[in-house]
Amino acid sequence: MEITLVILAAGMASRYGSMKQTEGFGPHGESIMDYSIYDAIRAGFTKVVFIIRKDFADAFRAVYDERLKGRAKVEYVYQELHAYVGDGAVPEGRVKPWGTGHAILCAGDVVKEPFAVINADDFYGRDGFNKAASFLKHGCNDRTFAIIGYRLGSTLSDHGTVSRGVCTVNEKNELISIKECTSISKKDGKVVYEEAGRILEIPEDANVSMNFWCFHPAVFGMAGDLFNRFLKEQGRELKSEFFIPIIAEDFIRSLGGSIQIIPTNGEWFGVTYKEDAPAVKESLQALLAAKEYPESLWA
Repeated sequence: MEITLVILAAGMASRYGSMKQTEGFGPHGESIMDYSIYDAIRAGFTKVVFIIRKDFADAFRAVYDERLKGRAKVEYVYQELHAYVGDGAVPEGRVKPWGTGHAILCAGDVVKEPFAVINADDFYGRDGFNKAASFLKHGCNDRTFAIIGYRLGSTLSDHGTVSRGVCTVNEKNELISIKECTSISKKDGKVVYEEAGRILEIPEDANVSMNFWCFHPAVFGMAGDLFNRFLKEQGRELKSEFFIPIIAEDFIRSLGGSIQIIPTNGEWFGVTYKEDAPAVKESLQALLAAKEYPESLWA
């Protein structure tokens, strides 16, 4: 059975200061994204779709056409500002595309099978890909999606605050909602975040979304309808964004669908800030020393 990995790699990385999607962290210049692709292929994913900006398409193709030749099918999708906007006018001064939900929509022409979605700059761990592949092959349908859940305490940065989507679940371990909590950090042994000028505590073991979703291709039709509604209501706002959780919550509340939370014990790490880079390299070196990955991924 074919299953696809969709990688969100069109972001501008404003807090990081450079194109971190392709920055080398491994011993042979491997990016974090390379390790995700490697994990996905050995878990059974058969196709990789990169959602990128057209202005760095040539650089991506030069690297990944060769690296993935004979290992997986490869497609490139461009997330452009005017894509799927139709006859609606883009507000003057708007530069960025419309967010992660819009990015998913842009992949609809090349993805016809169950698929997972990840960020290019997050390390998710082998266990997460194994569980995603199993769900996509055996549990995914047009009424049932999933999200791979990570423990909040293991997703923080030592170099600044982070924003995380905190998941609320029911007794069946199904997603009820995702609350975007901003300015999350650890202080005096507690995890806290800021809301309306107040500092509130949040459980360290809460399940959070790190944007690792599992979808049936039926999601594209739902996302298209919802994006049209979003444009009518918020399309004139310069910084409005159409996020994946907007699609997920509409799927649950309006369409009666189910989104399973699949917890993983895999290690997550990422590079929100430049100062995170040394810790990422150390974490990868530890995994290499433990023989979790070969010294050179694509040799």
